Amino acid sequence: MIDAYEDPGTPDRRGGWRYLGWLVLRQPWRSAAGALLGSVWMVLLAATPLLMAKAVDEGLAKDDMGALALWTGLLVVVGSFNAWLSILRHRTMTRVRMDANFRTVKVVVGHAVRLGAALPRQVSAGEVVTIGVGDVQQIASALTVIGPGVGAIVAYLAVSALLLTVSVRLTVIVLLGMPLIALLVGPLMRRLQGTEAEYRERQGVLTARIGDLASGLRVLNGLGGKGLVADAFRRDSTRLREQGYRVGAVTSWMQALGLGLPTLYLAVVTWLAARMAVQGTITVGELVSVYGYVAVLVRPVSYFVDWGYQLGRGVVAARRVVSLLRLEPEPDEGTSPAPAEPSVLYDPESGVRIPPGRLTALVGATPADTATVVDRLGRYGPTEAVWGGVRLTDIPLPQVRARILVADHEADLFAGNLRGVIAPQRGAGNGATSHERPAAANKQTEALHAAAAEDIVQALPIGLDSPMDAQARNLSGGQRQRIRLVRALLTDPEILLAIEPTSALDAHTESLVATRLHHTRKGRTTVVTTTSPLLLTHADTVHYLVDGKVTATGTHQQLLEDTPGYRALVARDSEEVVG
Repeated sequence: MIDAYEDPGTPDRRGGWRYLGWLVLRQPWRSAAGALLGSVWMVLLAATPLLMAKAVDEGLAKDDMGALALWTGLLVVVGSFNAWLSILRHRTMTRVRMDANFRTVKVVVGHAVRLGAALPRQVSAGEVVTIGVGDVQQIASALTVIGPGVGAIVAYLAVSALLLTVSVRLTVIVLLGMPLIALLVGPLMRRLQGTEAEYRERQGVLTARIGDLASGLRVLNGLGGKGLVADAFRRDSTRLREQGYRVGAVTSWMQALGLGLPTLYLAVVTWLAARMAVQGTITVGELVSVYGYVAVLVRPVSYFVDWGYQLGRGVVAARRVVSLLRLEPEPDEGTSPAPAEPSVLYDPESGVRIPPGRLTALVGATPADTATVVDRLGRYGPTEAVWGGVRLTDIPLPQVRARILVADHEADLFAGNLRGVIAPQRGAGNGATSHERPAAANKQTEALHAAAAEDIVQALPIGLDSPMDAQARNLSGGQRQRIRLVRALLTDPEILLAIEPTSALDAHTESLVATRLHHTRKGRTTVVTTTSPLLLTHADTVHYLVDGKVTATGTHQQLLEDTPGYRALVARDSEEVVG
């Protein structure tokens, strides 16, 4: 099975069938073993009626107890050996499915990481969740055909060969079953793929709406819009349910065929064999063997139908994964080197100019305006920003990411212990060498102090080793914000662009963070978006933006005195602050 740290390989993105084939070829020996074990297992199932026929004809019919004991003993041995083979087959196919599952997860997660900021602009969060939760499982289930599927074909041919020794007419009837199955199941498979694809698409839309509701419920309540969104969710869920009924209708037909066709086989072939036994064309032992062969055929025929059902759903899921894998990150055609020394970062669209080595604050009536400026300065989207006289888009993206960090106050926090949450990279406390650990511990202590987060560590049961839920849900909003700031400070970027880093903090904690942040980042380029006077007081330069454009620049005190709009926005009591 694929190792957690192993390279999953380069997936085949040419289509759903190609992707499923790639998953098989990535584990060729295991797939071959599954097919071999499945084939031998099913053939030995077909051998059971043959041994029973020998026991009847050569033992019971001739009153030969020695022959009866011999064939009965062989029957027990073959049955026991086949039971052991069944265990091996099941274990092998479980590994095949789990490998396909984990490999697909790694491929999808790796590609999502490569897409980076381009991912949410090209696909909804609900679509990604649907792929991760449902489609990956469907793909893994589709690989069941490698073992039982191949084994069913081999067993079908083996039983036909055994029947040929009994009656040509019965063999022809059995062989005609395959075209009949294809004729009945083929249209249903195509219909299943269409209905399943539409169902998955609508499921992605509904999942995205659930995520939007969960994250914005408080705002919706305040605006009185909860009812409108609830009505939209109700309509979407109703359409999804109706589409689910359509999928269920097709599925029920396929499952009915899986039970009905084998039963029809059993009835027709057994009736013909009984007539032939009465007429003396075949012996009683051969009649028993024919009944056994047909009973054995029930399983391969059921597998054929289930094969079509699983493959139909698996191909739909694989196509959705492939569509995600075909998304490309924003082109990086930069060839110009980044400035060798700390340089001015300038956004011509807003007029924001960030001098090196200083703490700069961006203030806007709408938080989205300042956040958009930060996205342009950090090259998260189309931008004309210039860094040291060179356009950001002309600099290779890895160089930009290595030196400019955008720290969002709602950035994701992954599950794990607190030490790993704040220092996920080597050298920052996790996986560091013995020489690196003291320096890493010092940096960690400094970052925790700068973000006024020591009390968080002290309050946890085992400090930095305490487990954190996904998104650190076991912490308060203010604590999560400080943990995000600790993580950003530990990265120690040349340019730190922090979006609302203290918006969820109380006044006392915010004052501590503002003072310590200014001290910790002294001589380093730092940009914060905020309207808090406690943080603005420590800024070297403040840009006041209206409709995304700089209308005034100066210190916090200068803007309070000279810019009424700024004063109205940030001062809780303008008379008291100015005086």
